[in-house]
Amino acid sequence: MLTMIISPAKKLDYESIDQKLSSSEPTLLNHSASLIGDLRKLSPQGVSSLMGLSDKLGALNYGRFQEWQLPFTKKNAKQAIMAFKGDVYQGLDPASLSKEDLAWAQDNLRILSGLYGILKPLDLMQAYRLEMGTKLRTERGKDLYEFWGSTITDELNKIFNSSNGILLNLASNEYFKSISESKINARVITPAFMDYKNDKYKIISFFAKKARGFMTRFVIKNRITDANQIKDFSEAGYKFNKAMSTEDKPVFCRD
Repeated sequence: MLTMIISPAKKLDYESIDQKLSSSEPTLLNHSASLIGDLRKLSPQGVSSLMGLSDKLGALNYGRFQEWQLPFTKKNAKQAIMAFKGDVYQGLDPASLSKEDLAWAQDNLRILSGLYGILKPLDLMQAYRLEMGTKLRTERGKDLYEFWGSTITDELNKIFNSSNGILLNLASNEYFKSISESKINARVITPAFMDYKNDKYKIISFFAKKARGFMTRFVIKNRITDANQIKDFSEAGYKFNKAMSTEDKPVFCRD
């Protein structure tokens, strides 16, 4: 069993909602509702200060928190994989995935989230911005890491019921920190993507994010379940670099 995790994105698209596309409900909505209760206590300026946003973005997200409501429907929410529009999702290009691809992704891909904890690709979600590193104080602690505690790890462990499970970590460090790696009942593989610049290979954030999306798409399209098959990834000019890799940290380089 191979399960991928990716990060969410700040950029969202709620202009168009496909009413025919299948949908599901996030499993941790009771936790999300608790967070919304705390966030609604903030003023627009308080939202800006908490998240380091401009007054305009602070007001936008203050409004989102006030308007957040249950139940989620296709009229007031959108499937997570279609709503996020950042660099990872440019590489993933979910709009071009087939129904069969999305069905496979529903079983094998999870999106980490500051507000929703963990999302399946087709889970409906309402627009928000709340990065995992946000220092929002709640009754559970000083920040979102303490709020979520072991909850996200526990949800992932529900997936792994065999001894040969693989967690393919394609999330950023900020989001992966919400998981207790030592308590995951699976082998964790964390690829690195490097570009050649100034006479050496280095991780360039913008390109690495997009590459994580490319690999997510590669795994979905090829229905990969074997860790060794990950080494065949060669999208966008990246190639497996055996010399720079370790067993659980494969490195892919691009000249």
